Amino acid sequence: MRIGELSERTGTSRRLLRYYEEQGLIISSRSPNGYRSYDENLVDRVLQIRGLLDAGLPTRIIKQILPCLNKPRAIHFPDATPEMLSTLTLERDRMTQRIECLIRNRDAVSEYLDTVSGGATPDRIPQASAAR
Repeated sequence: MRIGELSERTGTSRRLLRYYEEQGLIISSRSPNGYRSYDENLVDRVLQIRGLLDAGLPTRIIKQILPCLNKPRAIHFPDATPEMLSTLTLERDRMTQRIECLIRNRDAVSEYLDTVSGGATPDRIPQASAAR
């Protein structure tokens, strides 16, 4: 498939797909006219990459664990080095801190909304109140 189809099927911009390729996260072949061609299995691979990026893993770590992704959306890493385990532990702890911060912020926004709306749900807030 061409880059446009991969972009549509994964919801990933063409620019990001080219970046993933530059980083060695995905590989394309070139057709005689010079267009990139991508294998079908890259749809799941790109979704995995996006999920790992959304979880906060940097591309340098994703590149190290990608060879261990045997099945779509499943990570298998049977021969992890102590350094890799330490790095992944630090990344996990960093994600946990971000999650806790997001939860605190979400709760604060919810409390604010409850206070200013008198407990009304967003779809019942009068237009003038919603603009505050």
